[in-house]
Amino acid sequence: MNSMYDRRSVRTSRPLARGALTLALLATLGACAVPPSEPVQLNTAATLTPPSPSTRDLQLLPPPRGKVVAAVYGFRDQTGQYKPSPDSSFSTSVTQGAASMLVKALKDSGWFTPVERESLQELLTERRIVRATDDGRPAMTDVPPLLPASIILDGGIIAYESNVRTGGIGARFLGVGASTQYRMDQVTVNLRSIDIRTGAILQSVSTTKTIFSYEVTPNVYKFVNYTDLFEFEAGITANEPAQLSVKEAIEAAVIHLTVQGLKDGNWRLRNQEDWNAPIIQRYLAAAESDVYNVVQGQSAPTPALPPDSGEGSTRPTS
Repeated sequence: MNSMYDRRSVRTSRPLARGALTLALLATLGACAVPPSEPVQLNTAATLTPPSPSTRDLQLLPPPRGKVVAAVYGFRDQTGQYKPSPDSSFSTSVTQGAASMLVKALKDSGWFTPVERESLQELLTERRIVRATDDGRPAMTDVPPLLPASIILDGGIIAYESNVRTGGIGARFLGVGASTQYRMDQVTVNLRSIDIRTGAILQSVSTTKTIFSYEVTPNVYKFVNYTDLFEFEAGITANEPAQLSVKEAIEAAVIHLTVQGLKDGNWRLRNQEDWNAPIIQRYLAAAESDVYNVVQGQSAPTPALPPDSGEGSTRPTS
């Protein structure tokens, strides 16, 4: 008789224990949803933007005979692409600060002296303020003239293609499995140099960078016994930053434009022997072949191309 009551009490206590456990889990999740009363503390310090393979190639370019003064009035987003919903209906797919990336790439190359043109009105205002200052100090009134540019660098982000290639694979055995998915986007930039004296287009190059994204998801769905089910699922996603991809595409465009200018005789090397440098020959071969990988440097051997005759100016060759 007592054993019968014991069995009933055990059967009754099990649902109560499960209900109490469920309520505890719901309370825990609800507590996580409450906003914190104090600001979130920063766990990591800010660092410099990591260099890309094209950044290292910029720093490996041979020195020029003389730096070319270049003006950048803007490097606009010409794609018209916005992030898909529900992310945002007003956020663009690519960065709007590509002009700043271009100026930095020009400085890092050591071949160009960029002059401020994007904030030219603010610069002229400050110069007028200095000239209007009458405190008897000649250093304040003797403002040197602005540095004129030899070329204008123009262009922009001309294409952003989403889901160029997508795919995935998965497997499951006895309730235990894993799956992975990937996606490829592409961003294309165009950069051209313009002679300020004639308006002629000296060089025009386009570079394309692939943006990779992937997801890995392991999962378990298995009955532990006749009445209990064990279910587990996790996942990790990695997305290549779009702004870093735009930065690398711009830096590659600067290198290609510099090498093409050497080939056309628009500017010259300090030492002509540097024409046979591996980095210059790699980018020359990349311009001749559509399948050449500049970063890895794998391609069929090509003969060194001699530079065209010129005085190293920005004068277009005839």
